[in-house]
Amino acid sequence: MTSPRSPRRRQLLAAASLPALAPTAAFAADKKRAALAPAAAGYGSHFPADFVFGVAAASAQLEGAAFEDGKGESVWDRFSRIPGKVHNGDTLDVACDHYHRFDEDFALMASLGIKTYRLSIAWPRIYPQGDGELNPKGIDFYRRLFASMKKHGIEPWVTLFHWDLPQALEDRGGWTSRLTVDAFARYADTVVKEFAADVKHWITLNEIVCFTLLGYGTGTKAPGRKESPKVVNQTYHHALLCHGHGVRAVRQYGGKGAIVGLTDNCGVPVPVTETPADIAAAKAWFIDRNAQVLGAIHAGKYTDNFLQRVGANAPEVKPGDFALISLPTDFLGLNIYSGTFVRAGKNGAAYEALPAPTNYPHADSPWLRLVPQSIYWGTKLSAECYGHKAIYITENGCGYDDEPVVNGEVLDTHRRDYLRSYLREAHRAIADGVPLKGYFLWSFIDNYEWEDGYARRFGIVHCDFKTQVRTPKLSARYYADVMRLRKIL
Repeated sequence: MTSPRSPRRRQLLAAASLPALAPTAAFAADKKRAALAPAAAGYGSHFPADFVFGVAAASAQLEGAAFEDGKGESVWDRFSRIPGKVHNGDTLDVACDHYHRFDEDFALMASLGIKTYRLSIAWPRIYPQGDGELNPKGIDFYRRLFASMKKHGIEPWVTLFHWDLPQALEDRGGWTSRLTVDAFARYADTVVKEFAADVKHWITLNEIVCFTLLGYGTGTKAPGRKESPKVVNQTYHHALLCHGHGVRAVRQYGGKGAIVGLTDNCGVPVPVTETPADIAAAKAWFIDRNAQVLGAIHAGKYTDNFLQRVGANAPEVKPGDFALISLPTDFLGLNIYSGTFVRAGKNGAAYEALPAPTNYPHADSPWLRLVPQSIYWGTKLSAECYGHKAIYITENGCGYDDEPVVNGEVLDTHRRDYLRSYLREAHRAIADGVPLKGYFLWSFIDNYEWEDGYARRFGIVHCDFKTQVRTPKLSARYYADVMRLRKIL
């Protein structure tokens, strides 16, 4: 935290004493100060002039057109049709119909001042069988989509894989097989080559642990398998190899100015007290909890603590694997929603992770406990442990079930409060020297929320899934003002 006697604290106090300005004058003054300020100093100060504000979504969750124009079946298309797997039997068939409405959606983004959009490309739209024959209509769709984004002044950040594995590859083993690694390498090469002129910001994979552990271990996400720990650990390894191929593809075919990174949903500890003992415990927990993905990538091997923990269930590694996995990246993307409170351990233990009380505040998603400090500690520890020079929050948001449109409005003050509290912690991280370079809000629009179907809404734009009418929520207007003024309001 900022010292009471630090220059940053004095700047903060000075800023807090400034008189209120009329709205038009305030906007002009704020814009001028944002341009002059090299860095954020406190909650009342501006975000740095080069800080990226954006929104995020994923192809499977909003495009619809699940079997249109040659698109192949994805694991989620199959999984959603298994009785009892998805709330209300909801499918991805239509979703937000973004496939037919993307120009309308980008016009709406532009009207809210959104200039950066993180999206994903649907692998089954490019290679319906995962490999084999290329689908030219899939390529054409994304060409039209990127052209529309350019027309509306929106910069794409593209994720190569966001969970929609072609079902044909799953039928051949999915993430348990190295065949998927070979297929991904071909897919990544194709996509980067085709869209190098349109895209300069690339993300390899989204949340490895989710589509491996939850897809092949617990079975709560597609494809819904329950495999042994050894098999699950092997899926981690194959995903890491695909990450390496994504980095290689961008380096090889991305062209001048292309940058690439991974998006990870790292486990985030929050020290119970900000004392040296609890902070050290949180750091130890962070290193241990994230050993299988971030730890492996940055060590260029599986770390000793990971191998000791998994024992005979360690993944099979072939010569040259880690030379690919550990290829240098340009940034780290972090999807941070919540955190775990950690304190110094007892009897020689490095840490103690505390269980959350049953009445701890959370969104309607039970896993989404409201822990704003997770943004600060997740980014800070990632920089300290892995040496990243650029970190982006690639997802942060909250899901609620009942958000009706009343008199043309959705008064989601709970989401506004969530955004404000988490953005304050992002601001604090920047002020303390963390190289946090941007924030992508999840999500632009209510969409298909995986096993929760259409019941859970994360968007700042309401979508009526029957009529496809879009209605910006109160949170959209709030976030638009934050982006415009580049400060927390």
